[in-house]
This record gives sequence, structure tokens and C-alpha cells, in this order.
Amino acid sequence: MGPWKTKITKVEPNHLVTRGYPQEDLIGSIPFSHVVYLLLRGILPDERQGKMMDAILTACIDHGVTPPSAMATRVVASGGVPLPTAVAAGILSIGDAHGGAIEKGAAFLQEGIIRMKQDQWSFEKTAQILVVESREKKQRILGFGHRVHTADPRTTRLFDLANTLEISGDHVNLAKAIEVELKEATGRHLPINVDGAIAAIISDMGFDWRLGKGFFLMGRVAGLTAQAYEEQTEFKPMRKIFTVDHCYDGPKEQSIKK
Repeated sequence: MGPWKTKITKVEPNHLVTRGYPQEDLIGSIPFSHVVYLLLRGILPDERQGKMMDAILTACIDHGVTPPSAMATRVVASGGVPLPTAVAAGILSIGDAHGGAIEKGAAFLQEGIIRMKQDQWSFEKTAQILVVESREKKQRILGFGHRVHTADPRTTRLFDLANTLEISGDHVNLAKAIEVELKEATGRHLPINVDGAIAAIISDMGFDWRLGKGFFLMGRVAGLTAQAYEEQTEFKPMRKIFTVDHCYDGPKEQSIKK
């Protein structure tokens, strides 16, 4: 059995090569977001791709203290653990419900475009079919609607930038068509949120949908680090971060004696 292989980084004494580039050449010469692109795609981005990559990671960076990842980070940080442990707690809360919409949204859009091209549908017809199918299955289309924002400012900025950089393509167009169709079908305005915008843009950039959670993770870990640091440096340990009010609705108290 021979050695297993990796295309990411070669490590030798006094020498590191990442995706074909000596790391010392990347350091201070190539922006972090561009190196992330290099790691994921195997090539350095052009100026347009690099700027879009930077914007996407920044859009994921933080959303206050209410998401599960920030709550988990704060609570664990309050226990007096090392900072990495608190950040790791937040990362462990990222899943399908929190942070998973980019992945599922990208998969949905990419499959939709494949069907659209195979059957030669318009964006409008594709959106109509996808919305009808989802409603029949009682499945929510992720990436639309937001618990706080009626018009997510991050979405507007990302779409404007993707258009300016000439990155917008079929997936962005389909997402916008779905937004219109959802309003027609439900009578409710369910705007594309930041997850939906990122899902559409990374799809137009050629990224595999399975990297969706990775984009969220890479951006949000910076915010979680700030949340943990603030908690440990500005507040007392084990403070009452969230309400402890609760009610018991279990079995009535009883004796084990007969």
C-alpha cells in the first residue's frame, strides 16, 4: 500500500508549497480571501473573482448575539474555557438549521439550472415548476425570507457587486425568478436572504454546492472569535447571559415508598 496523496500543501524541511505556490510568496502578496479561493479551487482568482470572494466571506462574518453559534460561543466562553474551546462550541452548532441554507440553496439552484437546460425552460417556467414541486412536498426553499430583515442589506450589496463584476449568471437569475414566483404562489414577500444570495453567486462562480457550509464557517469564525473574546474580557464568568426563566411540565412528584 503506497502513501495517500493530497493536492493541497507539500511540507518539507524549511519549505511549504500550497497549491503550487511557496507560502512565503503568498504571505503579504496575496489577500487572505484569494488564498482561500486558491485552496478550494486549485488556482488563484482573477481580480473579479477575488473581490467577490472577499465580499462573500465578509457577508458571513457576524450577525449579532442571537444566532445559535454566537449563543453557544458566549455560554461556553462564560465557563472559563480557553478561547478556542468557546469558538469551537459555536462552530459545532452550525448545521442544516443554522448555516446550512447556503449549501442546500446552492444544491437546489444547481439542480434547477440542470433541469432548465435539459428541458429548455425559461427562468420563469423553471421557477414556477420548482415552487409548485416544493409546495406539494411541503418543503421550504432555503435562502428566502429572514426572521429579522424584510430586505437583507447584505443581499443587495452582494448582487450589486456580482453584477458589476460580471459574475452574475443563470443561478442568480433563477434565484430572482423564484423570489417573484414565491410571492405569486404564497401571497407573501419572501426576499432572497444573504444565504440565498451567496448560494446563487458561488454557483455562478462554479463552486460545488457541498462547500456551502464551508463559506459560512470561514466567514463566521472571525465573528465567533470576537464574541468569545468580548465575553471573556468584559464580563464576569458564569453571568446570566440568557433568561433562566422556565417551567417544569414533567410528571408529578411522587414517592418511591409504597
